[in-house]
Parts: sequence; structure tokens; C-alpha cells
Amino acid sequence: MASAVNNYITAIKLKNKKVRSRVEKIAYANTDYDLIVSNLIIPVTRIEENYKLKSKDEQNLNNYDDKAVALVDFLKEQSAKMVYCVTKAMAKTRAIQLMEEVGIPEARKRYNQYPFEFSGGMRQRIVIAIALSANPDILICDEPTTALDVTIQSQILELINGLKEKRKLSVIFITHDLGVVANMADKIAVMYAGKIVEYGDVEEIFYDPRHPYTWALLSSMPDIYTEEKLEAIPGTPPNMIIPPAGDAFAARNKFALKIDFEQHPPMFQITDTHYAATWLLHPDAPKVEPPKIVTERIARMMNLEAKDNE
Repeated sequence: MASAVNNYITAIKLKNKKVRSRVEKIAYANTDYDLIVSNLIIPVTRIEENYKLKSKDEQNLNNYDDKAVALVDFLKEQSAKMVYCVTKAMAKTRAIQLMEEVGIPEARKRYNQYPFEFSGGMRQRIVIAIALSANPDILICDEPTTALDVTIQSQILELINGLKEKRKLSVIFITHDLGVVANMADKIAVMYAGKIVEYGDVEEIFYDPRHPYTWALLSSMPDIYTEEKLEAIPGTPPNMIIPPAGDAFAARNKFALKIDFEQHPPMFQITDTHYAATWLLHPDAPKVEPPKIVTERIARMMNLEAKDNE
């Protein structure tokens, strides 16, 4: 183990001698190789020892193939628990790299500035950089475009899409902006009162919505073709400190059935990828059509999409 790490460090040192950039030379000159060795050897050795202790109690590891697969799985489980120690110089270099990655101009100069010296869009980029510093597999964006003007919103969304492709990330968007959802998401979970009420891919949610709350959201979304008055969702959200006995949306749902006020609906499967929690999907429920504004909007979107594909 130690020899492998030392060979790796030697290779890094040889590579560092070939750098030409002044910035890279400064960064590599401040690199603490002993600290790197410690960061590599100590946690890996600890994981290896823990694995040996754990594997003694397992009877199903009968051959080396099983042991190899089990070791890889074990290392995957433990990898998220790694904590790396870095020097101030290394931290600064990494921070500047992240600022450049998220599109902050003159990152080296900006490094020494205070938050009030940044615009709203640049502060949002800094927050994204902070999240990326942990090298996550999943990036959770909670209202990433709130309080930003349309131009900056577009730039932030393009940045997130670029990072997703470059870093092979999964991105979870939490947003009320259905325009963002339509352009960014592959799969959508519609939530109400802390529970998922409908789940499906983008095509299913926008072209074949089944839950009354999804209908209400689509009915209240403006577009350039809508001429009639948008439908607002009546009432207010329930008090979840004292949650209602049945469906939390029942009191605001004009399509609610008697059972909605008594029992919370289960998830009904529509397709292999599309589910909705509404009693309207029960075989014994009366047939209810979505609001006219929703059906007309879906027909209009399908026509526009057909023309674009011609």
C-alpha cells in the first residue's frame, strides 16, 4: 500500500516539473506532498483493516471474485465518509479553480472580495461553487433562479446544465417555476403538503397530467397564447401541524370525492413510469376530464411540437 502511494506521489512530482503556467507553478510549489501521502494512506488503511474485520464474519465470501466485488462495494460505501485536510494555499487554489469553473470572471481578484461586492447572479454562482467543492454525485438546487432577472436565470440554468454534463451529476431541482421544470427536468415529482402526489417523466406530466393539483398548477401558468383568465387555486394550504384526515388537497380541489376527506389516496400506476395519488384513478371513481384550459393548452403544445418536427 505504502509503495503504491509513494509511486503515485513520485509520478505527480514528475508531472509538476513540466508545468508552464505561472499560476500552476505557484500552486504546485505550495503543495504539501507529505500531507497528500497522509490523506491517502491513513483512510485507505483504516478502510482495509475494517474490511478485513468485517469479512471474517461473513460466510458467503467463498472465492476471490466475491471478495473483490465485496471490497469494491465496501469502498463505495465508505468513500462519502472521507475527509481531506488541505493547507491554506491548496484551499485557495482550489477555491479559485471552482470560481473559474462556475464562470466568475477574474476569479483571482474576486477571491479577496466580500459578498456585497458581487451581483445576485455571481452570488448564486458562488453558492454553486461551494456545493461543488465536495465533489458531489447529486446537486440539489432549491429555487436556484428565485429573485434573479430572466437573463441571469438563463445563464444559471445553462451553467447547471453544463456542470451536469461535465461532472456527470444528477441534479434535483426544487422549484415553483414550471418553465424551468419543462426545460431542465427528465423526471418530475409534483409535491403537495410534503407528499409526492404525481410522478412521471416530462412528457407524461405536461401532456397527460392526472392529479387535480397538477391540473391546477398548469391552469395557473401563463403563456403567450392564453387569452382567457388564468385559474387561481382557491383556499390556502392546510396546517400540517394538525394534518387533515384525508387528502391534504381535498379542501381546495373542486373535483374532490367524499372519500378524499376521509382517506388519503394511494399511488395509482398509470404507466411503468407514471403514478398519481388521486381517488379519481380508482376503477369505481366517476370519469372526470381535466379543466378546459388544461386540455386546450396540451392540444396547443402538441400542435406546436408537431410543426417543429416537420
